[in-house]
Amino acid sequence: MASSSVLNHAARVLKLVQAGTPADQALRESLTQDRHFTAPAERRGVSRTVFTYFRWQRWLGAKDSLQKQLEAALVLQERFNQDPANFKLEALSARAVPDWLKAEMDSIPVEWLRQIQCEPVLWIRAKQGQATSLAVKLSHSRPASVPQLPTLDSQLSALSYSGLTDLYRTKEFQAGEFEIQDLASQLVSHACAPQPGETWWDACAGEGGKTMHLSDLMQGKGMLWASDRSVRRLAKLKDRAARAKVFNYRTAVWEGGAKLPTKTKFHGVLVDAPCSGVGTWQRNPHARWTTQPKDVHELAVVQTNLLNHIAPSLKPGGRLVYSVCTLTRAETSGVVDTFTKSHPDFEPVAVWPAAGSKKEELGSQSRDQNLLPSPFFLPHSLTLWPHDLNANGMFIAMWKKR
Repeated sequence: MASSSVLNHAARVLKLVQAGTPADQALRESLTQDRHFTAPAERRGVSRTVFTYFRWQRWLGAKDSLQKQLEAALVLQERFNQDPANFKLEALSARAVPDWLKAEMDSIPVEWLRQIQCEPVLWIRAKQGQATSLAVKLSHSRPASVPQLPTLDSQLSALSYSGLTDLYRTKEFQAGEFEIQDLASQLVSHACAPQPGETWWDACAGEGGKTMHLSDLMQGKGMLWASDRSVRRLAKLKDRAARAKVFNYRTAVWEGGAKLPTKTKFHGVLVDAPCSGVGTWQRNPHARWTTQPKDVHELAVVQTNLLNHIAPSLKPGGRLVYSVCTLTRAETSGVVDTFTKSHPDFEPVAVWPAAGSKKEELGSQSRDQNLLPSPFFLPHSLTLWPHDLNANGMFIAMWKKR
């Protein structure tokens, strides 16, 4: 059980959240300002307690003090960790997610409801071919396995990390040997399958996690454009790329409008679009209670516009990859259907191609998708469920320009 000092500090963080600050931001600001919490274990304790509160918020007594609610949430988490089956589906469906979600998803698997009540796994990405040696250096690390995509395992450089060391302070991180990146995000870059010497555009690059992974898959050969509407995020990308020794890229500020940042024609474009983030609710449970249906539908318009504006930048035969870390119908199949109907010059292609025993080439990689069970795989798109991966939820779709 958490100490009284951890509970009191977590309660102060919750008061910041109640005043309108997002939980992750409130934690950063509070833990930075309070010098008492310099030990990594104490900082982890506060963060864990705050996020546990939001995971079990609808089970708690609203009239109790914040400290009592936090303590009760930790007890519930411990009970759930010991035996998830003790928590009935009806209770999870009614309390673990907001009521509006049922109207925005085709289905809500019970496995997913149980998964998002678990504490999340920390995933890291080693450079290609270095996962085994990095696991030895860091210890408490295990290589990823994706049973739904068995032919991909040999290509992955993903490790789950269960140790207590602050990874940002390790010499391996400072030397650029790995990045902290969720497994689902890593699978997006593998779906792109960029080849050395190609020209790619990471259109919504953010702080550059996928940009750097694409560069690694390209063996540093070819050219990457990375754009974002935030100058701050692009500056962070440059810092991360310098540490990781990634140099084959250019950055450009782009607001997402029809005027593109370059006239370059690309072999491939990744649109990892802003979204409602439903797929990240295990890692960020506070977002369950701040996201609204209007956000979902407004973002679906933004996502469709991004695809429409980017379409002319593809070379003939070029690949357009769309990804969002959400699971809502409007932002996944809805956006895909809208774009496909309005762009007959783009042919939907399977993310990991081939039905039955038939195989189709994607770049230089051939994959057999006969082994993909429903609902993980759908034609021309892929839904990565958190309960299948023990990671974030992600949706990926792909087109090829005719």
